[in-house]
Amino acid sequence: MRIVVDCRYVRVGHHDGISRFTAGLVAELAKRHPITMLISDRRQLDKLPALPWELVSSPTSVREPWVARQVRKLRPDVVFSPMQTMGSWGRTYGLVLTLHDLIYYENRTPPRDLPAFVRVLWRLYHLAWWPQRMLLNRADAVVTVSDTTAGLIRRRRLTKRPLTVIPNASDELGTPELPRQRPEGGRLVYMGSFMPYKGVDTLVKAVATLPDHELHLMSRISEDERRRLTRLAPEARLVFHDGATDEEYADVLAGATALVTASKAEGFGIPLVEAMRLGTPVVVSDIPIFREIGGDAAAFFPVDDADAAARAIAGLELPGEWERRSEASAAAAARFTWSASAERLLELLLEVGGATGSAAHARRNR
Repeated sequence: MRIVVDCRYVRVGHHDGISRFTAGLVAELAKRHPITMLISDRRQLDKLPALPWELVSSPTSVREPWVARQVRKLRPDVVFSPMQTMGSWGRTYGLVLTLHDLIYYENRTPPRDLPAFVRVLWRLYHLAWWPQRMLLNRADAVVTVSDTTAGLIRRRRLTKRPLTVIPNASDELGTPELPRQRPEGGRLVYMGSFMPYKGVDTLVKAVATLPDHELHLMSRISEDERRRLTRLAPEARLVFHDGATDEEYADVLAGATALVTASKAEGFGIPLVEAMRLGTPVVVSDIPIFREIGGDAAAFFPVDDADAAARAIAGLELPGEWERRSEASAAAAARFTWSASAERLLELLLEVGGATGSAAHARRNR
């Protein structure tokens, strides 16, 4: 069976969540079954395993609705895409699409790196539910990354297709000696974008009330946003890394008091798993997906409540509390591996590819 994976969402330069989701799954899938990758830029190969690949048009191209015309020339049995927007008109193969979250229905500001015409379409797309239903129902099966998002998809009745949870995981950032001891100082780490729904303002205000703590903001940031956050709470000790390599990120995270996140909505939360694998506690906003990932290991605070966030962070200083949460975090993170997710995904792809092949054979022999 020929399995093709859409790797066109792998970021050139710095990985983001969907980029890592793609690369992590492809590497593990390839250990179990031959894989062909679809790319739209040869530079994407820097973030992908050494596997057979084919070059097709970009997912942000005006040709995307008809990309199946290019893909079907490869004669795949089934194609897996880490997004839900892959064009499907004219396909002759099984198709599995992925819906990571429903964040942009409430927070309609699109990612800033998209072309202008795509940003306009993005906003229009998220004004109603029917475009999402139309795309998902053109697939043979749908994947999402968490039980939380699966519940939302079912509640909104977004697809009639089988829905499978394939969890995210984290890349290998090191193997610390466990159990760990609480590090010196009060280093807090935030890894994520600066979109409004991420709640970074809440973190900055919380740190401003904790004079012995500093907040390390790891992601790339614009000069305007840097100035805004600095003015928001001048007394807060902020360290801007403006983008960090995996090695730099792992080093900062391994010596941190906690990873902190104040997001109002997420589809998963890879940084939580990254921190927990290293035995670094997480202090996060109390939203369903973080409850699903962090469980009893995480410390929670209400969304938009900077004072409560500061109290939760300070709570790690209680005798034995940091060590307890560190040990619990490492145990909780062990549930999320690319290996386990790839096993589940391969089972689904073989099922869809087999069913599609049988249907095509039946049509040819009528």
